[in-house]
Amino acid sequence: MWHDVRRPEDGRVTEIIAGLYMSPLEFLALLAAVALVVARWLPPAARPRVTSAAGAVLVLSAIVLSVVGIRWQMLPVLAGAALALPFALSPLLRRRTGHTVRRARWWLALPGSVACVGLIATGPVAAWAFPVPVFPEPSGRFAVGTRVAQWTDPHRPETATADPHDRRTVVVQLWYPARKSPAGAQRARYLGRTEHEARTVADALARYVGLPGFLVDGVPRARTRSVFNAPVAGGSERFPVVLFSPGLGGVRAQNTAWAEELASHGYVVAALDHPYDSAAVVLADGRTIKTKVSSTGDPDKDEKLGAGWATVRAADLSFVLTQLGRLDRGEIAGPLTGRLDTGRAAVTGHSIGGGSALQAARQDRRFDAVIDLDGYPYDPTSRSLHQPALALTQAITADTDPHYIPRLTSVLKLNTGTSYRLTIPGAAHLTFMDGPLYLPPVPSIVGSLGRTGSPHVVAATTLAFLDSTLRHRPGDPAAALSAYGDLSVYPPGNSR
Repeated sequence: MWHDVRRPEDGRVTEIIAGLYMSPLEFLALLAAVALVVARWLPPAARPRVTSAAGAVLVLSAIVLSVVGIRWQMLPVLAGAALALPFALSPLLRRRTGHTVRRARWWLALPGSVACVGLIATGPVAAWAFPVPVFPEPSGRFAVGTRVAQWTDPHRPETATADPHDRRTVVVQLWYPARKSPAGAQRARYLGRTEHEARTVADALARYVGLPGFLVDGVPRARTRSVFNAPVAGGSERFPVVLFSPGLGGVRAQNTAWAEELASHGYVVAALDHPYDSAAVVLADGRTIKTKVSSTGDPDKDEKLGAGWATVRAADLSFVLTQLGRLDRGEIAGPLTGRLDTGRAAVTGHSIGGGSALQAARQDRRFDAVIDLDGYPYDPTSRSLHQPALALTQAITADTDPHYIPRLTSVLKLNTGTSYRLTIPGAAHLTFMDGPLYLPPVPSIVGSLGRTGSPHVVAATTLAFLDSTLRHRPGDPAAALSAYGDLSVYPPGNSR
């Protein structure tokens, strides 16, 4: 399985080998670096050939990598090779000039060789820890297309700015069932329409969580499984819509693997950037809006702030549902006219986005179902839900907020529709987004389900729920969900 990373400015292609987390060119440089170190320990007859070949391959690889864009993970490989190169070449040069070749005794040379190998080995370890994400192939019958829209609500002031004439604008990315693209069609870039946008967003996300931007430099290189502006799938089928709100500081593309899987099964997913909340939002005119929100660390203050942020997000979600209806009716130009079934709509979100989805569903009965991906409920009025609800939660540990599950349970019990709460063993908070694809596989950060297991479980559980609630397909959703973890079901009227 190969993953293309295409750089539009130079037309070259590097391919990341899934499971190895390096491109063939990077792997070739790695082998050449190791060969330079090992050459010293080979029989005398083999040393010149191995050293010359390894040196030539290393130099050529380094030149090409510097042109197509070298990843920081390759720097220790090249540094280790650079340290070994003079010692590998010195005997050859002395032999050519007629000088007597004296090799260092093994017990003097061994520590240097071990140090070089250790430095070189840091490269593939770093590539494994912070890889270019490889997105799973969607399992549905449809290919996946994606588009980006920017919509302004003329009736809602932008409260994050002082300009009284400023109106709330949201950027929305749609993933939808598409016709199969020709072989070799370029897949959409992750995190942005262009490389510049992807790098801007990746750097902003890294800064938001306190990481140096270079650590995740592989993320904006990634290509997804969808094709930008691909033709909509043939036929006249109208597709249910699923709206998505990301986590605090999160961005519209943070759940791309999940969105692509849903789209391949016949849903249209509309994920939002919330300006002044998302880490960075690049507008159509090129302006970048940075986040103005962050957690204070004080639970009481954060809950009040969270309630306000969730209120803005809930209004964004309702506005986008309205726009999707206009798009379907042809009031907004676009290829999805007549193909969106906004009468079958679900609202979803991750973290604070999940709490915002719950709030949007309370306020807007046009949403027929709601999914909360490990999100704390924010609604000071504690109004009842009236739609089927699914809450997926991380594994509960001593570090989990003790108020989280009781608050979530009370919200689900107030629902006049059936609610499901599924706790997934091995899941962490970032299991429910794309993080496992590109962050170090540390269980406390991304869970222990694995890079491919995490997106599979999240997509499979949400699809089982959506197929039941929006498509009314036969089957017992509780039975399907319980296969993935500890399930609690709250039927209507269970709290009374």
